[in-house]
Amino acid sequence: MAGQLKEVRNRIKSVQNTQQITKAMKMVSAAKLRKAQDTIIQMRPYAKKLQEVLSNIVSSSEGDTPIKLAEERAVEKVLFIVITSDRGLCGAYNANVIKLARLTIAEQYATQNDKGNVTIWNIGKKGFESLTKLGYNTDETYKDIFHHLSFPDVQSAAQAAMKAFEHHEFDVIEIVYSEFKNAATQRFAVERFLPIPKAATSITKKSNTDFIFEPEKDVLIAELMPKILNTQLYKAVLDANASEHGARMTAMDKASENANELLKSLKISYNRARQASITTELTEIVSGAAALQG
Repeated sequence: MAGQLKEVRNRIKSVQNTQQITKAMKMVSAAKLRKAQDTIIQMRPYAKKLQEVLSNIVSSSEGDTPIKLAEERAVEKVLFIVITSDRGLCGAYNANVIKLARLTIAEQYATQNDKGNVTIWNIGKKGFESLTKLGYNTDETYKDIFHHLSFPDVQSAAQAAMKAFEHHEFDVIEIVYSEFKNAATQRFAVERFLPIPKAATSITKKSNTDFIFEPEKDVLIAELMPKILNTQLYKAVLDANASEHGARMTAMDKASENANELLKSLKISYNRARQASITTELTEIVSGAAALQG
């Protein structure tokens, strides 16, 4: 009986220690989430408007001088930029991003993948590790961006992707990431990076696409497009960063709740075992006293 009590006490202590860790991790993630959330909320309207402007310019430029970054061509080689986290303990966050990337490849680019023409650039270690183990053609050049997240580092990845597209190394570039909604909700999305998508017909009709360009149109487009695409990828990385902290905070909160439930159950088991031990000891004492009197 004493051994059983000791085992339950050890389990209670172990769960309490784990709960302290999950609570601490929740607090750290909550603090990081505030900063990441503020950053993406401020960035999103700016990035969205730039994307609309870019799509409208591409749509209104049909028939003019071809725009290299908007060139539609037969899809032979595909690049995926998959954004995950560096660390785990954030629920199904990384698994969902990886699942979406694999599903998109299987449904839309199965032929290219069978030929070995699908390449994955990973931002975040978890995606790189998982997709490499699954046998995909992965590249680790940009996987450590989250170590010191900054615009210049993301910009270098975006510029490398643009250069590869212009040199016909890839015909399509897709971004797979998690769009931040709130601490408990993320939207896992696949977004076309290149070629630059044209504006939807309904949007184009509503918008005044008869632009007056100053300086010349070609000069402006050449200067503007790379900057907007840099911003687009940076926005996706910021979304993923906020989503990671939100997912981890939610996961650690749930883990703390589960630890509470487990502690309640263990304490009931401990009290029952202790009560049984006391009852056994009292019975032995009474039996011994009766035997002495007899």
